[in-house]
Amino acid sequence: MLPNSPLLLSNKGLKPITRQKAHQIIAEAGRTVGLPNLGTHSLRKTFGYHMYQKSGCNVGMIQKMLNHSQSGTTLRYIGVEREEIDDLCNDLNLT
Repeated sequence: MLPNSPLLLSNKGLKPITRQKAHQIIAEAGRTVGLPNLGTHSLRKTFGYHMYQKSGCNVGMIQKMLNHSQSGTTLRYIGVEREEIDDLCNDLNLT
C-alpha cells in the first residue's frame, strides 16, 4: 500500500469510499451484532481511549491525531474522568 493510497476502496474502481459509506458500513455491522448506535464517531473515540489507556500513548500525540486544540478537550472526549485529568495536570505541573 502506498503512503497516500486510500485505505478502503469503493466498488467503482480505485476511488476511496465516502465518509457516508464508511458510516453506513459500520452502522450496519453494529446492528448485526446488537450495537444499534455504532458509528464512525464511536470508533474514533474508542481509538483515542485505547491509545490513552492501553498503549500509554502521550496525550499530546492523541490530541494531534484527533485534531483537538487542547489536551483537556481530548481527555474529556475519550472519557477520562475529571479526577484523572486533575491528577495528570498535577503530574505535568499544569495547575
